[in-house]
Amino acid sequence: MQSLPSRSVAIVLGTRPELVKLTDLVRLLGPAAHLVHTGQHYDEELSGRFLSELGLPEPTFLTGVGGRPRAVQISAALGQLDELFTAEPPLAVVVQGDTNAALAGALAANARRIPLLHVEAGLRSHDRNMPEEHNRVLIDHIADVLCAATPENRANLLAEGVDVARIAVTGNTVVEAVHGQLPGARERAALLARHGLADGGYVLATVHRPENTDSAEALRAVLTELAALAADLPVVLPLHPRTRARIEAAGLDDLLAPLTVSAPVGYGEFLALARHAALLVSDSGGIQEECTVLGRPLIVVRRSTERPEAMGDFAELVEPGPEIGQAARRRLAEGPEGLARLATLPSPFGDGRASERIVTLLTAAVAPQLLAAAA
Repeated sequence: MQSLPSRSVAIVLGTRPELVKLTDLVRLLGPAAHLVHTGQHYDEELSGRFLSELGLPEPTFLTGVGGRPRAVQISAALGQLDELFTAEPPLAVVVQGDTNAALAGALAANARRIPLLHVEAGLRSHDRNMPEEHNRVLIDHIADVLCAATPENRANLLAEGVDVARIAVTGNTVVEAVHGQLPGARERAALLARHGLADGGYVLATVHRPENTDSAEALRAVLTELAALAADLPVVLPLHPRTRARIEAAGLDDLLAPLTVSAPVGYGEFLALARHAALLVSDSGGIQEECTVLGRPLIVVRRSTERPEAMGDFAELVEPGPEIGQAARRRLAEGPEGLARLATLPSPFGDGRASERIVTLLTAAVAPQLLAAAA
């Protein structure tokens, strides 16, 4: 990594999952990494904590992006990124996943003809109602280096006519993120004791996606099923501020009473809680990957998924309503034997060396520029 000049790789991100998934890549790049945070998801309680907890360097922050409509977020970030890349041209730009921040970073790189590397390329839900689907397709088709997490992701790209020379199967960086951030056994045991929880004796749930929170009917259906599950064992719900606001606006506060509601938790604490839960219930994309590393079953509350690799052994896709409780009780009925079986299965998202492979691809992508500068 010594061959890459200081701040020569702009890593554009804007959400907490991107911070998590790019941590090891930033660490491997060292001084060459220039972290650029669009502020798509920024608040001191959540993103500020993640930056410090993950040991990431202080980013360059953009302004006027967070909390705005999608088109405004992308345009506001794009304009500032163009100014930044003009004043301090990077040798390459890295974006991860399918966020508005990632699309803005990709478009800014493309406009300035800066090599663009897309981490987690080739995911497809085939659901055009999802803004993320449009983002990821657009990024993939302008990226110079596409880091597909799985062979299935590579196949998606080839089916769309992407040049095979631009694609590499790297694994998903979430695997090393989980291994690196999961607290040790003693710390996890102390955490469970503080929460009054028993190993394998509770459900851990998260709800934040607009399809489940912007609709009062869907939100009511999800919370009703979680409350019913809480009659049998504790249901822990770290509550995102946006979800809490939607619950209050819809007058659904009473449905929280049976649940063990907490403020958002740090990434390490969340992984510890997930590692010892009997079951996870979530609409998160990242948790679909994390559950396969932790060996825990997951009920995915969504219309569609871009991570089919997790479905089957580890996860099951259901829509808001009675299906949540039915699927949850089927999984819980498998008991310790079911958990033991999952613990023996490898994650379909790789071996924990994705970040190393991505750095190698990145170094090769900027090599011509370095040679030209040295000539």
